Amino acid sequence: MTSRPDRGGEQPSRPPAVQTSVPPIPEQAGVQTSAPSVPAQAGAERTPDLPEVVRPAPADVPPPVADPVADDGPAPKPDRAQYGVCAFLALVGGLVILDATTRIGHAVSSADPIGPKPVPILLGVLLLIVAAIYAVDVARGGTGEPEAGEDVDLSSPIDWRTVLLLIGAFLVNAVLIERLGWVISGTLLFWGSAFALGNRHYVRNLLIAVALSLITFYAFAIGLGVNLPAGVLQGIL
Repeated sequence: MTSRPDRGGEQPSRPPAVQTSVPPIPEQAGVQTSAPSVPAQAGAERTPDLPEVVRPAPADVPPPVADPVADDGPAPKPDRAQYGVCAFLALVGGLVILDATTRIGHAVSSADPIGPKPVPILLGVLLLIVAAIYAVDVARGGTGEPEAGEDVDLSSPIDWRTVLLLIGAFLVNAVLIERLGWVISGTLLFWGSAFALGNRHYVRNLLIAVALSLITFYAFAIGLGVNLPAGVLQGIL
């Protein structure tokens, strides 16, 4: 039977079916595939199998080389000069204890049942203990830390001019404090110290020095009950 009798009963020819295929993946040199080939589907890509990374045997790994121990050199010698500080502390402690036990009386009242002796004796004992601990530390090689944290060049020479000017300002104050009074001598002390340290604002420094002298004069007189010498300004202040 024919489906189209109007054209002689022959069936029309069909076009050949289109076959889809994926081109074979070329084998790379040195790569072997262990799994059998699987037919690829349309539109899918196949990645080649990668070779396994060859790891060195444990015997082939060289042992780690240990860092050489740094040689710090010989142990530092104890600073013998520090024993002088220890002796000074022990001497002061002994003098304080001696003074407390010989010169201070046994004045005891109801308001002070302990008396004046225990405090200086305790202070002297603490000084002796500090001196002993300090001596042991020096004997074991302990040294003081070098100067640090300050903007000071330790290699520079001493500024003797500044040192001598400061000493002169203190000596002038010690000589004139009874004659001229604290306000005047203290003004010279403060102004001279600022000048020795390099400040050249003369008028401003003079005003600040006078203010500091007056403040300290009235602070001692009113706050502590200690009258500093008024000198030539007696009756004015």
